[in-house]
Amino acid sequence: MTDLIALDDLSKIWVYQASEKIPDEKISEVKSHINNFVNSWVSHNNALRAYGNIFHNRLVCLFVDESQAGASGCSIDSSVRFMKKLGEHYEIDFFDRMIFSYIKNNEVFSVKKSELKKLYESGEIDDHTFFFDPLVKNKKQFIDQWLVPLGESWHKRMI
Repeated sequence: MTDLIALDDLSKIWVYQASEKIPDEKISEVKSHINNFVNSWVSHNNALRAYGNIFHNRLVCLFVDESQAGASGCSIDSSVRFMKKLGEHYEIDFFDRMIFSYIKNNEVFSVKKSELKKLYESGEIDDHTFFFDPLVKNKKQFIDQWLVPLGESWHKRMI
């Protein structure tokens, strides 16, 4: 597997948020599945220079460095199939786009969109609470903009 640092800054990223925290005892197993996938990920029979990992027990990120070979529709479809299969295996939904993750006191929480306003009104979260942006498009944005204060994030529109 390619190291994230070795990938070009414009490497594409796909972020999948788990519907719930994956237990610590399952993380090494999940990482093994991710490593096996990215090590065999191809586009038109060309191996992709790719990296994948799980962060904070709930955010799976897949990266492809397209400076050598681009991800095709078929290779992207294969990553979606992989994530669906991973979710089925662990009984976790990675495709609910109405789940948002944030970090508070060094702990990561996930919340449904319908609960955001209540958390904001109660003071549980505020404009300074850092939210993960699953819409980052490349490695550079991942490094620079993956965590954004709620007040500066598109998530604020959901409140």
